[in-house]
Amino acid sequence: MKSTQAHHSQGSPSRASRREFLKRTGQVAAASALAGVAVPKCHAQGDSAIKLALIGCGGRGTGAVVDAFRTTGGPVKLHSMADMFENRIEGSYNRLSQQFADKVDVPPERRFVGFDAYKHAIDSLNPGDVAMLTAFANFRPSHFEYAVAKGVHVFAEKSFAVDAPATRRWLKAAEASEQKNLKVAAGFMWRHSKARQEVIRRIHDGEIGDVHTLRIYRTQAARTCPPLPEGENELVFQLRRPNEFTWITSGLFVDWHCHNIDVACWAKGAWPVSAQAMGGRCYPQAGNQFDHVSVEYTFADGTKLFAYFRHMNNCWNTYSDYAHGSKGSAVIMESLGQPRPRIYKSHNMVPDQTVWEYGRGDNNPYVEQTQLLLDAIRNDTPHNEARRAGEANLAGLLGRTAAHTGAYLTWDQMLNSDFQFVEDIDALTFDSPAPIQAGPDGMYDAPLPGMTKEI
Repeated sequence: MKSTQAHHSQGSPSRASRREFLKRTGQVAAASALAGVAVPKCHAQGDSAIKLALIGCGGRGTGAVVDAFRTTGGPVKLHSMADMFENRIEGSYNRLSQQFADKVDVPPERRFVGFDAYKHAIDSLNPGDVAMLTAFANFRPSHFEYAVAKGVHVFAEKSFAVDAPATRRWLKAAEASEQKNLKVAAGFMWRHSKARQEVIRRIHDGEIGDVHTLRIYRTQAARTCPPLPEGENELVFQLRRPNEFTWITSGLFVDWHCHNIDVACWAKGAWPVSAQAMGGRCYPQAGNQFDHVSVEYTFADGTKLFAYFRHMNNCWNTYSDYAHGSKGSAVIMESLGQPRPRIYKSHNMVPDQTVWEYGRGDNNPYVEQTQLLLDAIRNDTPHNEARRAGEANLAGLLGRTAAHTGAYLTWDQMLNSDFQFVEDIDALTFDSPAPIQAGPDGMYDAPLPGMTKEI
C-alpha cells in the first residue's frame, strides 16, 4: 500500500490554561457586533425548505435525519448524502426514502462517495441549510471546519475529536462559527431532556446541598472484533469496524460514555481539573480497545466524579447517573429508556427517603435538540453548542488518556497535548497504511498503562 503523508497546516490556536479556556465558555458573539462578518441567510417561518446534507450514512446519521423529519415549524428536505462507502449511502437512502418519500430528494448525482465526499455534499447547500456531521469522530473537526467556512449551519453527532490537537481544531472552528452567527447543535441530546433539566435545576438550586460526589455508569455486554483476514485492506477493515479502534471514534469510553460525563459536569457546573484512572482488556478480540475503565475525576473544589465503564458478558449492567450533596442525593438517570429522576433527603436511595420525583415520562430529546436548531435557523435566534461540545469532549479524553497511560493528568496537560493518532487526517486515502497494525495473529494490542504514550 502506498502512503500519502502530506502535511497540512491548520494554524492551531495558541496554548491556553484551563482558566483561560473556561473563561470563554458560553460566549457567543452577536453578528451585529462583528464588522465584515457575513451572516448566513436564515429561513423565515413558512419559507422554502431547510435542506440537509447527511455526511456519514450509518445508523446515527440516518436516525438524525429521521429526527429532523419529525420536527415541526416548516419543511425539511434531505438534499445530499456523503459517505466513504457506497453501500452505507444506499442503505440509508433506501430506508429514508421508503419511510419519508416526500422529504427525500437525493438523486444519484447528489450521493457522494469517498474521503472528500463531505465537501461535495456541503457545497450542494445554500447558506441557511444544515450539514449533518455524523461520520466518524476522527473526521469531525475537518468536516466542521469546512461547513463553517462555507457558512452553513451544523448538526454534529458526538464524539467530536479523537485527540487533543483535533479538539483544538474543533474549538477553533467553534469560535469561527460563533463569529459567523451560525447555529450549531451538538449530539448531547440529554441536555434537552425535560426530566434531566428539572433535576439538575433542583441540584443547582441547592436541594441536595453542596455537591461533593458524582457517579456515572455504563456497563453492558462485550463487543468483539474478528482478527484481520489475510490479504484484506487493513484500513478498510478498521473503518468498517469503527467502534473497535480508538483512532477512528476516540474509543468506547469517550464515544459512548461522553453523554454521562457531560451530564455530570452539567450537574456540577464545572469541568474537572484532573483525572487518574485504571483500565484494561479481558477480551482479546476487542480491536485495540479497553473493555473496562474506571476514572476518578477531580474538580477545582475537590469534588469527585467517578466514571465506570465496562463491556463484559455475564456481569451487572446499568446505565445510570447519580449525585450526592451535603443535604441528600439525586438520581439523575435511572436508565436510558426512562431517566425517572428523584431527590432523597439522605444517601439511602430508598422510597421513604424520597422528597421529590419527576413522576412522568420524558420528552424525546433526540427530536428536541433538532427542533431547537431548526427553530433558531428560522427565527435567527442564538443557538450554538459547539464550544461546550469541545470542552465535554476534552473531559472524556482526559479520562481515557489517564486510563491508557496510567498517568495522573491535569486538564491543562490534556488541552495542550501534541499527541495525534494520525498526523494529517486530511491526507488519508484508501492507499494509506492503517494507523495501527495487527500482529501476526491478526489481533490488535491494547494500551499498556505505564508504557503507552498518549499525551
